[in-house]
Amino acid sequence: MSAAQDHDEGSFSFAMGDFEANFPTDRSFAKNHMWAKLHANAGSESLWRFGLTEYAVRLLQDVYFLEWESDPPAVVGMRQMIGAIESKKAESDLYAPVAGTLVAINDDVLSDPSVINADCYEQAWLIEMSLTAESASALLTPDAYREHLSEAWEVAQRTIKGQANVE
Repeated sequence: MSAAQDHDEGSFSFAMGDFEANFPTDRSFAKNHMWAKLHANAGSESLWRFGLTEYAVRLLQDVYFLEWESDPPAVVGMRQMIGAIESKKAESDLYAPVAGTLVAINDDVLSDPSVINADCYEQAWLIEMSLTAESASALLTPDAYREHLSEAWEVAQRTIKGQANVE
């Protein structure tokens, strides 16, 4: 059973079994468990920073390798593979959270991916993308993401239980 709980005006938490994942409410979210924070407005487009949510980091556990398939500047489609991440628990492809232009990669995280484990919401931003208003509208509000978490957690639980029963 999972439950979301408000901590204060600035964050909410989500119970993941014995663990709790926290989410700042000063940003938007994508269904692929990335956070998005408006970084700058640039005319008809806006610049957004993206990183992994604490939910994703807790599922991955101990991120230690990160690589990018796309180099900035690159136009990417929503759900287009842009890189890969490895951790103690899994190897996963990384997909663009929305359609837009990839304009920067955080080289500090690329050289030391373990910062994702320690500070996923600030220092460990992964990419910057330039988005149109239409692309940005595909991002979820904190409340919509909280609902998505409940659905995603149920799927994750079924997957984990299914893997645990396989010899």
